[in-house]
Amino acid sequence: MSNTWKSIVGALKGEEQDYTSGSINKAIFLLSIPMMIEMLGEGLFAIIDAFYLSKISNAAATTAGIVEVVSMLIYSLAVGLSIAVTAVISRRIGENETEKASEVAVQAILLSISLGILIGIIGFCYAEQILRLMGAGEDVIAVGTNYARILFGTNVVIILLFVLNGVFRGAGDAMMAMFSLWIANLLNIILDPLLIFGIGPFPEMGTTGAALATSIGRGIGVVFQLYILFRGSRIIKIIWRNIKIIPSSIIKIINIASTGFMQYFVASASWIFLSRLVAEFGTDVYAGYFYAIRIILFALLPAWGIANAAATLVGQNLGAKQAERAATSVWRAAHYNMLFLASVAIVFFTYAQPIIGLFTEIEPAINSGVLSLRIICLGYVFYAYGMILSQAFGGAGDTRTPTIVNLICFWLLEIPLAYFLSKLLHWEIIGVLWAIVISESLLAIILIFLFRQGKWKLKQV
Repeated sequence: MSNTWKSIVGALKGEEQDYTSGSINKAIFLLSIPMMIEMLGEGLFAIIDAFYLSKISNAAATTAGIVEVVSMLIYSLAVGLSIAVTAVISRRIGENETEKASEVAVQAILLSISLGILIGIIGFCYAEQILRLMGAGEDVIAVGTNYARILFGTNVVIILLFVLNGVFRGAGDAMMAMFSLWIANLLNIILDPLLIFGIGPFPEMGTTGAALATSIGRGIGVVFQLYILFRGSRIIKIIWRNIKIIPSSIIKIINIASTGFMQYFVASASWIFLSRLVAEFGTDVYAGYFYAIRIILFALLPAWGIANAAATLVGQNLGAKQAERAATSVWRAAHYNMLFLASVAIVFFTYAQPIIGLFTEIEPAINSGVLSLRIICLGYVFYAYGMILSQAFGGAGDTRTPTIVNLICFWLLEIPLAYFLSKLLHWEIIGVLWAIVISESLLAIILIFLFRQGKWKLKQV
C-alpha cells in the first residue's frame, strides 16, 4: 500500500519516469492517473456547462449542442495535430533526443497559431449561417448566434490547448497536461454562473456569458502551458532563439496530422449528420440527446486518459526498439479500460432516469435522454477496446489505418444505417442510437484484428 501511494504521489507530481523498462502495469498506472484526472476535468466542464445552460432554456442547451457538434471539426484538426505531436515527441524521447523533441514542439505551436487564426476568422463571420445549416430554429439562432461567434472565433485556444497537451503527453509529462486542463476548466466552472446569471458585479449575459467563460478559461490554460515550456523546467524546453520555422519538421507533423485529422474528421462528420437527424425530431428531443451525450462524454473522457497513456507507451517503446513491450502495454491498457467502462455502463443503464432528471423536467427531453444513455452504454465494452487501439495506432505514427476503419464504420455503415432506421423504418431517435452502437462495436472488432497483424510496429516517424 505504501509503494502504491508513493507511485500515485509521484505520478501527480510529474516525476520523470523511464516508461521503456520496468513494470508495464506501473507504467500504465503512472501515466493513466494524471491523464484520467485531466480528462475527468474536461468531462466535468462539459457537464457543468450543460447544467447551467439547461437553466436558461432547452433552446440554449440545443445551441450548445449544435455548436459543439460543429466544433468537432475543429477538434478533429486539433486532435490530428496532437496525435502527430505525441507520436513524434514520444519517439524522440524514446531515442533520448530531447532537443529534437523540443524542436517539434516549437513547430507545432507555430502551425497551430496560423491555422487557428485562419479558421477563427471564418467561423466568426459565418456563425449564424452555420447554425441555420445545422437545422437550428429561430429560437436557437436568437439565443445562440453570439455564443457561436465567440467559440468559433476563439478556436485558436482550443487548438493550442490540445496540441500543447500532446507535447506534454509525448514527453511522458502527464501531470502538466492534467494541471493545465484543470486550470482551464476550473476557471470556466467559476466564471459560468457569474457571467451567465449576472452574479455580483458581473452583467447577466446568458449564453454569451457561457461562451466567454469557456474562452477565458481555456485561454488562461494555454498561457500557463506556454509559461511552463518557456520556463524550461520540464523535459521539453523552448528557448526564444530557437523559435524559427523548420520546414522539414513542419512537413513531418503535417504528414502524420493530415491522416490523424481525417481519422477524427470522418467520425466528427458522422456525428454532425446524426445531430442533424436528431434535430428534426424537435428541440426537446434534441435537448435530451444533448444532455445524454454530455454525460456519456463525462464517462468516456477518463477512459480516453487511459488511451492517451497507451499512445505514449507505444511511441516511447518503439523509439527504444521494444515493439513487444509496446504491444503488451496496449492490451493491458485495453483490459483495464474495458473493466472501467463496463462498470460505468451498469450505472448508466440502472440510473438513467434520475441522471437525466438533473438537467430537465420536460418529459420528451427526459425520455430522449434516458433512451440515449441506456442504448449507447450497451456498446461500452467494445468502445473500451476501440478507443485504446485507435490511440495506439496513432502513438505509433500510423494514423492511416484508423482513418480507413473510421471511414468504413461511420460513413459507409453508421450514416446510412441511422437514416434507414430513423427515417425509413420510423424508429426516429432510437434508430440513430442503435446505429451508433452497431458501428462503434464493429470498429473495435476491426481494429483488434488489424492491431494483431503487427504492421504498426514497422512505422517510421
